[in-house]
Amino acid sequence: MLKPGDKAPDFSAPNENGEILTLQQFKGKKLVLYFYPKDDTPGCTAEACSLRDHYSRFLKKGYAILGVSPDSEKKHQKFIEKYNLPFSLLADPEANILKAYGVWGLKKFMGREYMGVLRTTFIIDEKGHIERIIDKVDTKEHADQILAA
Repeated sequence: MLKPGDKAPDFSAPNENGEILTLQQFKGKKLVLYFYPKDDTPGCTAEACSLRDHYSRFLKKGYAILGVSPDSEKKHQKFIEKYNLPFSLLADPEANILKAYGVWGLKKFMGREYMGVLRTTFIIDEKGHIERIIDKVDTKEHADQILAA
């Protein structure tokens, strides 16, 4: 289990445009790396729109934002266009990044157990270390949860 102070696991994955993004590209910036289950579902849309609506506040504080889910690049592209999201989303269909960050796990819904994304946000500092982990995400107020600290 990752904890604050740990070096953030490196990643390399395509965004919505097929461009490969890595953790190294964000060195020198604070990074909000948020993991969510699925594009265009109510909770995930609320979370993405909360970050979108406060995007200028993140920029003023020196943050970059990246979302990660198992969805494809094409689904990410549609989600970004539909909600006018100003940040990239990484496609992780093999759950490599999800597993590296410990957010791929057993979930329960309506009595059924299955493997899925545990909605979690990692705040990574300029040197690539985990500053904070938010595992009780309030999807509607997520930007405030991050910026309040």
